[in-house]
Amino acid sequence: MSTFPDDLLYSREHMWVRVDGNIATIGMTDYGQEQMGEIVSIKLPAVDSSVDQDEPFGTIESARTAADLVSPISGDIINVNDDLADDVGIINSDPYDMGWMIVVEMSNLNELDDLLDSYEYADYVEEDMEAD
Repeated sequence: MSTFPDDLLYSREHMWVRVDGNIATIGMTDYGQEQMGEIVSIKLPAVDSSVDQDEPFGTIESARTAADLVSPISGDIINVNDDLADDVGIINSDPYDMGWMIVVEMSNLNELDDLLDSYEYADYVEEDMEAD
């Protein structure tokens, strides 16, 4: 089973959030990418667009399935990982570092209270695996 870094927060949609003040870097969890299989394409929003908590900000496609990327927080996108356009496989090989997707200036820090810590997320994943 995957381990989840303690310094991140997690959504039930298998996204991670690295918080630095009011700046959040967002990516897909190791478990999320494992469930999808080999990622073949990703569509990310433009810098200067905005995202809303629990709303899609892009799409991701694997050999098995396609899915919306659901934002764990709201705010303005200040950076997008353009490297993923050249090598989307980074999401599979390095989901927590090089595989980040977007950086958001958060508009509502209270939304972080809706996210899970690494232990809560591990429990959530275990329940998800048992349900399959």
